[in-house]
Amino acid sequence: MQRKQFLATLACSAFSAVIPAGMPAAWAQDKPLEWVVGYAAGGGSDVVARVIAESMGQHLGRVIVINNKPGAGTNIAAEYSARSRDYGNLMFTADFATLAANPFLFSKLNYNAERDFKPVGMLVRFPMLLVVNNDVPASSLTEFVAWARQQKAGVSWGSAGLGSPHHLVGELFREQAGLANMTHVPYRGAAPAVQDVIGGQIPAMWVDSATIIPFLGEKKVKAIGVASPARVSVLPQVATLQEQGLKGFEGYAWQGVVVPVGSSDEVVKRFSQSLQHALADTRTKARLAAMGVEPMPGSAQQMGEFVRGERGKWGRVIAANHIKLD
Repeated sequence: MQRKQFLATLACSAFSAVIPAGMPAAWAQDKPLEWVVGYAAGGGSDVVARVIAESMGQHLGRVIVINNKPGAGTNIAAEYSARSRDYGNLMFTADFATLAANPFLFSKLNYNAERDFKPVGMLVRFPMLLVVNNDVPASSLTEFVAWARQQKAGVSWGSAGLGSPHHLVGELFREQAGLANMTHVPYRGAAPAVQDVIGGQIPAMWVDSATIIPFLGEKKVKAIGVASPARVSVLPQVATLQEQGLKGFEGYAWQGVVVPVGSSDEVVKRFSQSLQHALADTRTKARLAAMGVEPMPGSAQQMGEFVRGERGKWGRVIAANHIKLD
């Protein structure tokens, strides 16, 4: 296929190319690098991939094509990526759901989170915040816990969906804060849950920083605290729950890059080096910070160790709360 025909085909497909600034018309490699994202175009995960792809593509000397394959909590994209034999030409955003939660949430998966992928490196983490309706008489962890314990009918709290990181962080919080009277209300995404907190249909929810920043700026909700060991740079006024007394409490939505297990060590090394270059880029870091997400630089080995720890942590939470998605 001639190059012009190929580009025309791409333009008409579900794929979307990220062409780095300054890339010459003659590509360093004719075949683009496919980056699979298990969420729809325009969402936070998609935007993160596109921001980082711009810098990675420049470093690799390749056009990177984002292939959005949403659905089934990333399982569709994960199965597609695990079955690929196009080694060296495909990488996949594998996140909290893909690698840590879904192996416990689903009785059967068409991929194996531990055996079907090789880690390349972490991408970013989305800090999680506990936010409340403005009429809730609490602005700190101590005040919220005291108020919640006084509610004889219990306290409903929302999340982006059953089994989402928002949900699991909330269950861990309920456990560690000793709030047995809190009842989870799953939504189909974070946006409708935020609207119900604003409107007073539910008093509280767990939500990621990227979603809630605009609403905090407009003072439509109040933040009780963030589930991170350090404050979020763009939300310095929001204290962590750890510094408010909930020792060791930590939870994020996070993302990393993996490749199919048959990929060579050389491919992993090359992609990992380019990823670290992108995460260290000043412009990339500024764009990510504006979204309220935090880069997670580190080696492929460090990603593997991190994911194993997360799988053990959240597997226990899922089992203890009898959460299943099938």
